Amino acid sequence: MTTDSKSMIQRALAELLETGGVEALEPLLSDGFVHHRPDSTSSTKAEWLAAVQAALVPLADMQVEVHHLLADGDHVVLHSRRRLPDGGPEIVVVDIWRIDGGLVAECWEIIEPVAQAAAHLVWWEAAER
Repeated sequence: MTTDSKSMIQRALAELLETGGVEALEPLLSDGFVHHRPDSTSSTKAEWLAAVQAALVPLADMQVEVHHLLADGDHVVLHSRRRLPDGGPEIVVVDIWRIDGGLVAECWEIIEPVAQAAAHLVWWEAAER
């Protein structure tokens, strides 16, 4: 399952970027799919697909460089760097996907703007003051 899961996530990302639409992604998600964010909010399949579709318009020319695509059991981890064209903002993203029954059941996503990375290395110092 590990190789198939990695291939499914890689294919879904490639099709998402190539087509600019969520049509190829939608059938890969279970009906009970949940997307989790670091602020403890979550969204349903329909909510997440709508948010991804809305983001694709302004991010149409985004470059995605995959640094790691790892799988272990029913989880796939994707670590990527994403850039907007013409010197736009750059972010690092870590997605953790849980596969169940051949479909994506959950995703956790962490996004960090590269310009803020140095400050995040010492986040505890603000609490010490």
